[in-house]
Amino acid sequence: MIFGVTRLRDAWLIDIEPREDERGFFARTWCRQELAAHGLDTEIAQESLSFNRHRGTIRGLHFQLPPHEEIKIVRCTRGAIFDVIVDLRPRSPSYLCWQGFELSAENRRAIYVPKGFAHGFQTLTDNTEIAYQISAFYAPEAAGGYRHDDTAFAIAWPLPVTVISERDLGWPAFNRQNTTFRA
Repeated sequence: MIFGVTRLRDAWLIDIEPREDERGFFARTWCRQELAAHGLDTEIAQESLSFNRHRGTIRGLHFQLPPHEEIKIVRCTRGAIFDVIVDLRPRSPSYLCWQGFELSAENRRAIYVPKGFAHGFQTLTDNTEIAYQISAFYAPEAAGGYRHDDTAFAIAWPLPVTVISERDLGWPAFNRQNTTFRA
């Protein structure tokens, strides 16, 4: 696994290191030792899969409130997405900054999303699948989010929105006075 630095503190882009032969290749996509060597959390409580029928679909921006914060490792296993993370930690040097990454079945990249970040994505192709490894169990009462078009973040989504849930449209605007993350 190859760990790439991002502009956001504690977030990592993860590339595979394929070992190729006449059959194709083999590569590690998760390794407790390698994650720990980079000082990253290695707990996985659950794994989830998201399937999206239409190009331009947006999911997010989502997070879990304390004490149920979660770390995610996100990988696109079919199609392609523009994956976005936003640092919501007031004491972080990258507070309120966002960064987008193209994750696809072709490039096989993953993003390590730390606690205290909002996460969302937009599908770049039809019939897209995303796999998430998540460090904490889902707690519905701790589910939070902000609108994908919140001016506090000014995310430059690559496509017009074609599909978005009523729930995601109903998230509040970011309010600096109500910050819930401390790290």
